[in-house]
Amino acid sequence: MSNSGDGSADDGPTDQFTQPDRDSGPTVEFYGGRGMSAFPIGFFIVWAIVQTALWRIGDTGGLIVGILIGLILGMFFVRGNWQSYANTIFEGMTQPVAVTAIVAWIWAGMFAQLLQDGGFVGGLVWLADTAGIGAALFPAITFVLAAVFTTGIGTGYGATVAFVGLFFPAGILLGANPVLLFGAILSGAIFGDNLAPVSDTTIVSAVTQDADIGGVVASRFKYVIVAAAIAFVGYVVAGGMMSGLEIGAEAQAIFLESSEAIGLVHVISMLAVIGAAIAGRHIVEAISWGIVIAVVFNLVFGLASIGDIVMFNAPPDAPLSEPLAGLPILTVVEDADAVGVTGSLMTGVAGFLELSILVLLIIGAAQIMIRGGAFESLLEWSIENLATNVRNAELTMVGSAALINAIITINTAAEVAIGPYISKIGERFNLNGYRRANILDGQTAAMGYIFPWSGGVLAGYSAMQQLPGEYDWFGESMVVTPIDVVPFVFQGWLLVAVFVVAALTGFGREYIIDRQSEEVARV
Repeated sequence: MSNSGDGSADDGPTDQFTQPDRDSGPTVEFYGGRGMSAFPIGFFIVWAIVQTALWRIGDTGGLIVGILIGLILGMFFVRGNWQSYANTIFEGMTQPVAVTAIVAWIWAGMFAQLLQDGGFVGGLVWLADTAGIGAALFPAITFVLAAVFTTGIGTGYGATVAFVGLFFPAGILLGANPVLLFGAILSGAIFGDNLAPVSDTTIVSAVTQDADIGGVVASRFKYVIVAAAIAFVGYVVAGGMMSGLEIGAEAQAIFLESSEAIGLVHVISMLAVIGAAIAGRHIVEAISWGIVIAVVFNLVFGLASIGDIVMFNAPPDAPLSEPLAGLPILTVVEDADAVGVTGSLMTGVAGFLELSILVLLIIGAAQIMIRGGAFESLLEWSIENLATNVRNAELTMVGSAALINAIITINTAAEVAIGPYISKIGERFNLNGYRRANILDGQTAAMGYIFPWSGGVLAGYSAMQQLPGEYDWFGESMVVTPIDVVPFVFQGWLLVAVFVVAALTGFGREYIIDRQSEEVARV
């Protein structure tokens, strides 16, 4: 999916990010005109920039406050009854594209936590140390592995969560630069999200442009691989130039000594997820298989106990708590603050609750912008004033897709919303479905993992915030503030650049007459 392309081919683009009827006009009217419907999302973006860039606070809770204030203030610009405004917020929050992202985060969070608690990070450190993969090369290797993993499972958000939880601490321990390493993980997610046949963004880009998925993926490879080749070289060069953090030599030595090859058994768990996804299984089913296999491996090889996976901490006065205290999943605690459910599964879920709330609210604000007419006005203006010839039309498609994806944090939602406009511009100049779908998805995949408020970045940051509690040597100072990673998401910036160059030079451009109509027809 991710939905980031996060999902699978089974989902299809049925989760429409609805738009108002063009003839009936906006369904929510604002004082100041249609542009004022962009106030809530615009206020949030300014808030996010101030919080993350100026004040260096990468707190998800703070972003939730920002979008809430934006939505509340937006009501005062509504002309007439506020009920339609409130209903539109709920309409956006119930869009399946938002729920798909949240489901991917939760499932991936549980999976990554099981592998983390099962010693997979230690196995990676052992392998890198044994193979002589040092700090300089580790980000580039991580980029490749994240790209392969995401291409297999089709969920860039899920891959980001997993790799931040597993590869990020391993790389930091080996001396890799944390900002560069985070950028490499996001870049790998972009590669797979853009190319995977089972990615939601791939599916939506193909169907909204009336093109078959297989043909879209085949025609897309040339753009993706050019950006990836340059990005890989960039990570190799930057890895040699950017130093890592100072980790206590004693702590580093202890962790290296305790790292064991047995943790690498979870490579099978990851391969199981990839295999299930490639076989056409829904992403929830694919990751569920990974979770089941990870649990079995943890128990069989003694990597974690059943209590480490799920544990009920009950008070002494709870019914049957004392008689059943001998169960491996139940403990009796005197401290009232310790009462609750703990373990890998709970930890994996809990880390994404704030992010889930934030995403729902942002999608609600984006729906206000769509229902209020700002979205349509912006795109109609660009169609009429910028798309004057085929070259300008493609540049307009690149720019408008990038802009909308920078505003709407969940890239699949942005893609569904802007897809009809990309189709309209392209068809005016007889560009075929493959070309239109590739331009659309290139910007969608890239922008979903660059800006501090983007879903992919926030997913990775949320996973990273859990690491200080997982490892004694991992301090809060090692957590990367989202704004810092922006310049180092090489695959994202390069992918946008590739399409700008392609629009200017005509590289890869195909017209409707260049292929048989049935060859680019939706199936």
